[in-house]
Amino acid sequence: MTRVTLADVAARAHVSPKTVSNVIHETGRVGASTRERVRRAIADLGYHPNLAARHLRGGDSGLIGLALPDLRQPYFAELAAHIVKEAERHGHLTVITQTDGAAEAERRVCEGVGLPRLDLLIISPLGLRESDLAARHSDTPVLLLGEQATVFGPGPWAHVIIPNAEAARLATAHLLSRGRRRIAAIGWQEDEPNVTARQRLEGYQAAHRDAGIPLDEQLVRPVTFFNRFDGSQAVTDLIRREVPFDGLFCFNDTLAFGAIHTLALHGLTVPGDVAVVGFDDVAESAYSVPQLTTIGPAPATVARAVLEAAMLPPGSFAGRHLITPDLAVRSSS
Repeated sequence: MTRVTLADVAARAHVSPKTVSNVIHETGRVGASTRERVRRAIADLGYHPNLAARHLRGGDSGLIGLALPDLRQPYFAELAAHIVKEAERHGHLTVITQTDGAAEAERRVCEGVGLPRLDLLIISPLGLRESDLAARHSDTPVLLLGEQATVFGPGPWAHVIIPNAEAARLATAHLLSRGRRRIAAIGWQEDEPNVTARQRLEGYQAAHRDAGIPLDEQLVRPVTFFNRFDGSQAVTDLIRREVPFDGLFCFNDTLAFGAIHTLALHGLTVPGDVAVVGFDDVAESAYSVPQLTTIGPAPATVARAVLEAAMLPPGSFAGRHLITPDLAVRSSS
C-alpha cells in the first residue's frame, strides 16, 4: 500500500506543502476556510504526519526503534505489543531490540549501532546515564520510558514517566484502608537498588507515615529480580522467619503472582489471610486466581502516552510527560 505523503494532501487541498505543514504544526497564517480544507484532505486520505518531519533534520524512514530490558517480563512484552499497534496507527513500523539493561548495550542502541535509520528511538534504560545521551553522535530523537531516567536533567530528549512513589503510596494506602496493619513490601533491592525499587519503597513508607503506623523493617523483603521465583522466595522467607503479615504490596505484578502461589502452598488464603496488591496492571492480573488488585497504568495506557508524546511538535516534545496512576481493585484485596 502506497504511503500517503504531505504532497498528496497538498494536491488534494489545492495548497502548497508548506501550507499543509503550517496546519499540522499550527504555525504560520492560514485562513479558516483553507485550514478546514486541509484538515478535510488529511482525513479523506488518511494521512499521518511522520515523526521525522517533526523531529529530525533528515528524511523519513517510517521506522521507530524500541529498546527494552527484558522481553520475557510480561509487562515489557505487553508494552512492546501495544507500542507496535500504536505506532502502526500513526503510520510507522517498530524495530524491537532487547538490552538486558546493560549500559553498553543501551549506549550502542542510542548511537544506532546495528539498527536501520530510525525516526525515533524509544528506550527504557537501566544502565544508561545522562552523560551517555549528551555525548552521543546520532541525531535520532530519543524518548525515555520509565522511572530509571528520572535522574536525568532536562535535555533534547522526552521522558514518559509514571509517578512511582505516588502510585506505591496509593497501593499501600488501599491495603491499609482494608484494615491491614502488617503489610510486607516485596521488591526491595539491597545491591545497588534501581530507581524503581527505591521510589516504590518510598511510596510504601509514605503511606504508613500518612496513617501513623510504625514501619517494621522485617516486612521489607529484598529480591534480585522482579519475577515469580523471587516473589515466591520473599514470601517463603517471611514465613520461615515467622514474621507476621496480613498484606503484601508487590513492586510488580509478576512478583505478586509468585507470592500468591506460595501463600496457597502454605495454606494461606487471599485475601482472607493476606491481601495482595501488585504494580503494572498487566493483562494476566485480571485472570489470575484470585484476580489481582494492582496499580497501573496498564501497558496499553503507557503505549498511548508514549506515541502521543512522540507526535508532539518540536517545542513540546522534550521534557517530562506524566501518566496518572490508576488503582484496579480486584478480589485479591
